[in-house]
Amino acid sequence: MEKSHEIVLTQMRKSVEKLGVSTENYGDPTLTRFLNARSMDLEKAAKMFVQWHNWRSTMVPNGFIADSEVPDELQHRKIFLQGLSKKGYPVMIVKACKHFPSKDHLQFKKFVVHLLDKTIASSFKGKEIGNEKLIGILDLEHITYKNVDARGLITGFQFLQAYYPERLAKCYLLQMPRFFVAVWRMVSHFLEKATLEKIVIVSNEDEHRDFIQEIGEQALPEEYGGQAKLTALQDVILPQLEG
Repeated sequence: MEKSHEIVLTQMRKSVEKLGVSTENYGDPTLTRFLNARSMDLEKAAKMFVQWHNWRSTMVPNGFIADSEVPDELQHRKIFLQGLSKKGYPVMIVKACKHFPSKDHLQFKKFVVHLLDKTIASSFKGKEIGNEKLIGILDLEHITYKNVDARGLITGFQFLQAYYPERLAKCYLLQMPRFFVAVWRMVSHFLEKATLEKIVIVSNEDEHRDFIQEIGEQALPEEYGGQAKLTALQDVILPQLEG
């Protein structure tokens, strides 16, 4: 690590602790994510870290969201967690045609945390480093108006931006129907430029070929041009972490 970066990280820790939060249990890669998300602005990064820490303490007091807390969302079996991409990123697939807008908004928010936490944790090699990323695939094939949930999409992306900074490596949108274009345009207004730059709308054969090449056939299910089988989120058992 460069000396200048070490100095910035030391200053970041001091800034966070001045705001009343300890950084003792967080490594440099975690702090670096917040710095990168705020263009190396110490004050903004420290404030973002504290907001995340306080949100996490309230939203996830036990450190994780159990399956039993999100039964209504899990029952549709709409999220799939595959293996790792060529670059080592866990691949998470959302089958939008199996999703319906939630009537229990708190449970939906918990579900977003549950699926993001589990997806990221699936890439841990014994323990968390702090700089792990994920790839998301939003499959829009066969969706109808009943499946459209702009509020849910906005919530998901806003959680990624505010509470999972620099966790998104890439997000692919597949099989977008014409009627959904206006929905996506509206959702896009709520996304930061850095997030939008990581989103790829796959709309032709060349883009689909690049999509397969980027992720790799080992992680992609057969229906997307890969060799893997779809594995529902709740069927994935994660190994116990060290320590």
